Amino acid sequence: MTKEYQTITEISGPLVFVETDEPVGYDEIVEIETSDGEIRRGQVLESASDYVAIQVFEGTEGIDREASVRFEDETMKMPVTEDLLGRVMDGTGQPIDGGPEIVPDERRDIVGAAINPYSREYPEEFIQTGVSAIDGMNTLVRGQKLPIFSASGLPHNDLALQIARQASVPEEEEGDDDEGSEFAVIFGAMGITAEEANEFMDDFERTGALERSVVFMNLADDPAVERTITPRLALTTAEYLAFDKGYHVLVILTDMTNYCEALREIGAAREEVPGRRGYPGYMYTDLAQLYERAGRIDGREGSVTQIPILTMPGDDDTHPIPDLTGYITEGQIYIDRDLNSQGVEPPINVLPSLSRLMDDGIGEGLTRADHADVKDQIFAAYAEGEDLRDLVNIVGREALSELDNKYLDFADRFEDEFVDQGFDTDRDIDETLELGWDLLSMLPKDALNRIDEDLIEEHYREDETAESAEDEAVEAEA
Repeated sequence: MTKEYQTITEISGPLVFVETDEPVGYDEIVEIETSDGEIRRGQVLESASDYVAIQVFEGTEGIDREASVRFEDETMKMPVTEDLLGRVMDGTGQPIDGGPEIVPDERRDIVGAAINPYSREYPEEFIQTGVSAIDGMNTLVRGQKLPIFSASGLPHNDLALQIARQASVPEEEEGDDDEGSEFAVIFGAMGITAEEANEFMDDFERTGALERSVVFMNLADDPAVERTITPRLALTTAEYLAFDKGYHVLVILTDMTNYCEALREIGAAREEVPGRRGYPGYMYTDLAQLYERAGRIDGREGSVTQIPILTMPGDDDTHPIPDLTGYITEGQIYIDRDLNSQGVEPPINVLPSLSRLMDDGIGEGLTRADHADVKDQIFAAYAEGEDLRDLVNIVGREALSELDNKYLDFADRFEDEFVDQGFDTDRDIDETLELGWDLLSMLPKDALNRIDEDLIEEHYREDETAESAEDEAVEAEA
């Protein structure tokens, strides 16, 4: 039987403290009825023998000591069904797209269960995003968690939409005789502006990406507490589609910085002892509970892959949010401010970026036999070109050798042709690798010391620009 209390003792920020005469379960769902009849939902955040602290999803404005508090004797659950594909929900899982009411197959606890390490299947299958700087240089693998490190004012939202639009599992497109797994995108937005939300929805609807997506929208003017449950609703939906329905699910969460700010606000309201820069000391554990829900389960067809996006305050990657995220996840993709100022789209800096699972997800039978060698050689050549840019500012290009000048040209062309592809261009892995060979062919064969000789013989082509320059020189002498 549901018990009702009118014993609110304190209201602090998003929290309501209530005296109780019996134990209440942690994470239990609560209904609060204000004196004017409005119903608010909340969740038990702290439970003692004689009181509970409740975080209120819709905010505490209008709640006073006369309000009634009812404990529902169950934790928060997400109604899940395959029919969620194509739907748009708010940050608490309620439909906001004007569509029909959702009839769920079941209701699942949003906290989820950790994947048993023994049952985890090692991620080693390629996901194609259509973005060369990711597919070619920092490949995403099914079941991986690969965050995007961005900063204020950079186009991470455009990159997120591009990935949501273009991401696919290549072999599923080939139409094998046996039934393959379908691909779905779960998009969870936390603390975004109404303008950003409109951009997201316009793009989803314009490109048709919404048909295979489930969108959760928590806006900047929604209560901060709501931000703490939005990613959990998204991941619960992803787990259902992946492990019950066999989908390969890509979960894009933006912006994790807003999520962590909500944790800090709740921690301050609870008067917790703060950790680094005022964030809760348990933030590492909290983030790990979200990120570790990515993966594959042995014997199950589907997979959950995560791309969390976070904006680094002050462009500082030692800030607690990117720092802790980097410890938990398997790499990172860096959005670069200098490349963005040059007009490169997407402005991904491949040198500090990393995909720790890339080596297991590329190669013959997965992408192409030459992928790993091409990637290593491009990294080496681009890094050499970057170093020479600093030197040329001091001594000038005339003081450099012919090979050094080729490395400088390589770095320029790599950014202009390989990285800069625009937010509307979708390149498959073959296009990306062929473009890589075009660039590597600028360099002499003996400089390609990271590529197998057989691959060089098969793919290397003389640089047409250099050939035409030599021909012009010969003609001039004649």
